[in-house]
Amino acid sequence: MNQKKSHLFLQTFKNLIDLPGLIIEFFRSHMIKVSAHTLGLITIVMLHLSSVPTLLAFLAAQSDRMPPVDIMLFVWGGLTTIFFKSLFERNYLYIAVNCLGFVAQTVLMSLVLFK
Repeated sequence: MNQKKSHLFLQTFKNLIDLPGLIIEFFRSHMIKVSAHTLGLITIVMLHLSSVPTLLAFLAAQSDRMPPVDIMLFVWGGLTTIFFKSLFERNYLYIAVNCLGFVAQTVLMSLVLFK
């Protein structure tokens, strides 16, 4: 009985010594994927929001300048590329976020157009 407790204590002590290695392995295997997807979503949202301040300033008559067309074409081209990439990968969260962004930008631009 005493030898069993000693073996259990040694095994627990060995696990505690390996704890930093286990934590590092957890972050290496799991957190990289989470942060990569999080950064992808942040990228999509930031690209969609890039023209919002200029469009809102134009709608509120605070500015008479529109966002440059060439920059908007490149932003929409990049977002379209990300959209098709997410379609191929069947990443429904990226598809939904991208679609909502496209709808919101289209509504904002139509408000500017029909003002």
